[in-house]
Amino acid sequence: MAKLLYIEASPRKDRSSSIAVAREFIAAYTQAHPDDVVETIDLWTLDMPPFDGATINAKYKVLHGLERTADEDRAWETVAEFAGRLKKADKILISSPMWNFGIPYTLKHFIDIVVQPGLTFTVSPGGEYNGLLAGRPAVLVLARGGEYGDGTTYDYQRTYLKLILGFMGITDVREIIVEPTIAEKGTVARAKDAAMAEAKKLGAAF
Repeated sequence: MAKLLYIEASPRKDRSSSIAVAREFIAAYTQAHPDDVVETIDLWTLDMPPFDGATINAKYKVLHGLERTADEDRAWETVAEFAGRLKKADKILISSPMWNFGIPYTLKHFIDIVVQPGLTFTVSPGGEYNGLLAGRPAVLVLARGGEYGDGTTYDYQRTYLKLILGFMGITDVREIIVEPTIAEKGTVARAKDAAMAEAKKLGAAF
């Protein structure tokens, strides 16, 4: 039995293209893997701690092997709990819209909490970074209002998410792109239908 962790980044819910496609993926996945567990993190209802003074002080003390204060220990325990949800997952699914060519601030907030030394990556004495989440495949369901082909300078959504996942050791990343979502109705419908078909196919095989 495996655990699929689904991280949902759109606040639009039933009006969200990324969520609709992710749900199609999950439906196909659960049908193909009925014994697996799917855990959902809705970033818009998740109570995320601020990455404030005590937390960032704890981070740098971890990096430099220094003793932490009681307040820093408590802050770091909370961070470890969030990172633990990623570490306990065998597979990861992230759905997100594109906002201002990047990702919603809630998803960035979550990333800033969980990408931490000793939890999701390590630093060698020589300054080399090593991800601790290797072996976990991930799927990105990404919706965008416009069309962004490979090589565009405007796409900081896909490129950033693949970079940060790779930093944590997750290099097996598949993509389902939903674009454009702001266009003539027929064009939007065809794009969504194509993404739904891809989600059904990939979900069954993931």
